[in-house]
Amino acid sequence: MGRGTSRTGRLVVALGVNLALAAGQVVAGVLAHSTGLLADAGHNVTDVAGLAVSLAAVRFALRPRSPARSFGYHRSTILAAVANAAIIAAVTVAILVVAVDRLLHPRPVVGGVVLSVALAAAAANAATAVVLRPTSADLNMAAAAFHLAADAAAALVVAAAGAAVLLDPSLRWADPVASLAVGALIILEAYRLLRSSLAILLESSPADLDLAALTAVMHAVPGVAEVHDLHVWSLSSDVRALSAHVVVSGHPTLEQAQAVSERVRVAVSAPFTIAHTTLELECERCTDDAADPCLMDSLAPGALPRSR
Repeated sequence: MGRGTSRTGRLVVALGVNLALAAGQVVAGVLAHSTGLLADAGHNVTDVAGLAVSLAAVRFALRPRSPARSFGYHRSTILAAVANAAIIAAVTVAILVVAVDRLLHPRPVVGGVVLSVALAAAAANAATAVVLRPTSADLNMAAAAFHLAADAAAALVVAAAGAAVLLDPSLRWADPVASLAVGALIILEAYRLLRSSLAILLESSPADLDLAALTAVMHAVPGVAEVHDLHVWSLSSDVRALSAHVVVSGHPTLEQAQAVSERVRVAVSAPFTIAHTTLELECERCTDDAADPCLMDSLAPGALPRSR
């Protein structure tokens, strides 16, 4: 079974489980007058939307490259992760508003129903989070798995509130307080996910990549005299690309220079998980400028030469 097919199947299972959970929690939340269950149901609804987006992104990313999309559609998974973070943050804000209103205008809560339904939801969400756990640095699948893990934690908090109300009905304020606590945690994690996704869209160097170590490995390849104008970025959470200027020593023939290029590509591909490497080979440095600005730097605002 291919990787894309495997991810699709797992997302379909998680989508079905969350649809059933959301429906059950809405019914139970209304019957038990529980904002905690309704909040968790709302979070499950965001997961349904997020999983649907993730599923579409996985299928879209499998499309072959084309002249118009020479790098393929890997960025679709990152766009899905951004959409997931935005959806979950927006719905969580609505949940917090409802929780505050219930604190100001409390209603009786059926603790037994809250406890049993929340425990069932926690078990189901934890199981589907394990199913979706990515086997590699796949930010899209990690986002989907995080949503379900967060739902499991949220359901446990709601279950604790239900147990408190069951033991002492006067503690009905525990139900909306649980909603507030869960909402705050989810917003924090949604911010973390959004920050990671935007770093990829802005083509930042991968946070876990040591550029000094990468440069040292390239320098250590026989035939390499110098490396400059090095750029490393991510197309998606598990696809990285590299471009660099490599000065080869000894004025080699075309065949010898090509062999040096291949050795550099092999040296960096596995240790640094570089999927796509573009090297410009030079017999001597193409610029004498120690800062070695690239064209995009020279065209940046404020970097243009002043007219005399």
